[in-house]
Amino acid sequence: MAELSAGERDHLDATEFAFPKERKEPLENAAHVRNAVARFRQVKDVTDAERDAAWHRIERAAKKFGVELQEKSWRELKASN
Repeated sequence: MAELSAGERDHLDATEFAFPKERKEPLENAAHVRNAVARFRQVKDVTDAERDAAWHRIERAAKKFGVELQEKSWRELKASN
């Protein structure tokens, strides 16, 4: 997966992140969607409601980019992720 430069990341709209307020976990391609799922539990200082909203954004991006999610909810993610 190609990493985003700081400038590229700064130019992304907040809606292109799983966690827009924190600008964490960009969702602009399939690789980043998979990465957002893998790192989901590593995002700190967010509420369960914010996690619910982030998961919905991930689901939409996964559908858009053809990524199959094994989990139906972020609560199914392993704690080690």
